[in-house]
Amino acid sequence: MAYKITDACISCGACASECPVNAITEGDGIYVIDASTCIDCGNCANVCPVGAPVAE
Repeated sequence: MAYKITDACISCGACASECPVNAITEGDGIYVIDASTCIDCGNCANVCPVGAPVAE
């Protein structure tokens, strides 16, 4: 199950730098996870200061 970034995202970029498969990119105001690339490792959720990434 891939992760998704919610509207709680503050665009700090912490998640993108931790993604081992580069599935996270900066979108329009929040970061976005490409579900087809995400390997469900949870690194993004572990480093997010606001808990924006959630498992879908």
